[in-house]
Amino acid sequence: MFGKNFVGQLIDRSAENPEDRRRFLKGAGAAGLGVVGASVLGAVAAPVAAGAADDAPAISDGAILNFALNLEYLEAEFYSNAVYGHGLPESLTYGKGRRGPVLGGREVHFKSSALRQFAQEIARDEYDHVRFLRSALGSAAVSRPEINIQSSFTAAATAAGLIKPGQTFDVYANEDNFLLGAFIFEDVGVTAYKGAAPLISNKTYLSAAAGILAVEAYHAANIRTVLYFHGLADAADAISAARDSLDGPTDDDQGVTLDGRANIVPADSNALAFGRTPGQVLNIVYLTPKPATSGGFYPHGVNGTLNTSS
Repeated sequence: MFGKNFVGQLIDRSAENPEDRRRFLKGAGAAGLGVVGASVLGAVAAPVAAGAADDAPAISDGAILNFALNLEYLEAEFYSNAVYGHGLPESLTYGKGRRGPVLGGREVHFKSSALRQFAQEIARDEYDHVRFLRSALGSAAVSRPEINIQSSFTAAATAAGLIKPGQTFDVYANEDNFLLGAFIFEDVGVTAYKGAAPLISNKTYLSAAAGILAVEAYHAANIRTVLYFHGLADAADAISAARDSLDGPTDDDQGVTLDGRANIVPADSNALAFGRTPGQVLNIVYLTPKPATSGGFYPHGVNGTLNTSS
């Protein structure tokens, strides 16, 4: 039960830009401003410092959620195509920024009914993540950017040494290729949410992000376990090393095996997962160790203010 003055001050502090504030206030005015809750605050969120200098631009919760939405678009398109042979419905792809097509993608002919069920469950989760984040962000949600799930996997596999230059890696050709492609995304998703958590100031959004992180961690453990039992640990370890070469000088990423033993849960000596900054995450999905605003899985970059790799 908050008055309009309080709501106005909150929106002024929290929207990504003046246009967001105007749109939110216009929409909220039509619905009434008697009560402020998580649904009302969906389009915006309070800014927080990014751990940089005091004069550095703040990162709003809305910007962080939109960054996460870009990643969820990629995962949802990847899994939906693998399971159903098609991507997201158009109704879940429009928003702010440049909307793009999805290049590549087709159904995987699973031989294992269990693996198909795993993939179906993950596909539903990623679909729901997109739907949830879009609902939370409201009119501030970004569009699905152009996504490449065709040649980008070939570039990633080449960088990991899984194939030789000039060869093609079809991630949808068989179960093994699908699992290796999923391994790229799931581990990165976990570290992305872990790294973003300290930047989120709104407790409602932080709780939601924690919930998504937990689901992504379940997915990652599932994929890592199946990779291990499918005898694909060496290939997964090579992907892990390639990710490590892209996101900075630290050696944090861990493969499916460690010192010759199964390593299903990548954690430090305190059994804590590590996080990546948005810039480091973009280094991986842009497939470059350098500062960039596009590349790899996002030929024209992601939408929103967090769009540059480290």
